[in-house]
Amino acid sequence: MVDLEASAPLSPIDPPAAKSRSSRRSIGVILVLIALVVLLLSQGLLSSLNYFETVDQALAQRGSLGTKVLRLEGVVEPGTIVRTNAGAAFTLTGSGDHHVFVTAHGSPPQLFQANIPVVVVGHFVSSTSAYFVGSQIMVKHTSSYIAAHPNRVRAPNGTSR
Repeated sequence: MVDLEASAPLSPIDPPAAKSRSSRRSIGVILVLIALVVLLLSQGLLSSLNYFETVDQALAQRGSLGTKVLRLEGVVEPGTIVRTNAGAAFTLTGSGDHHVFVTAHGSPPQLFQANIPVVVVGHFVSSTSAYFVGSQIMVKHTSSYIAAHPNRVRAPNGTSR
């Protein structure tokens, strides 16, 4: 018979030391993933801040804008709205003598009319043209906003809506 107590040590055995390298690697991977998520979120938020260019700014930067899609803001000039089968054609004015002829495809919003500020999504036909092709018309202020703030929306001739 073999005496097991005499042949096997009965003192507790320490577990093998945890590899600190694997825990550092895990922390590193987590930090990289967090950095990637923050980068993606910040880029998404920055690209969603799509401001508009006024008629004056767009005409001044026409060469660098080229035919890139942008949002063009201006006031609809009275007497220039022509309804077409594809949408509407009209002239947007800026300050002074700045005018852009717009052909917008799609149905204009119900509040679309002369002497109101609008934003049109589209592009110039060329880098030297004052002809703008739009795919969407957005009225800058709703009728409830205009009613609540009558002096904030002004047409170029000084009248308020």
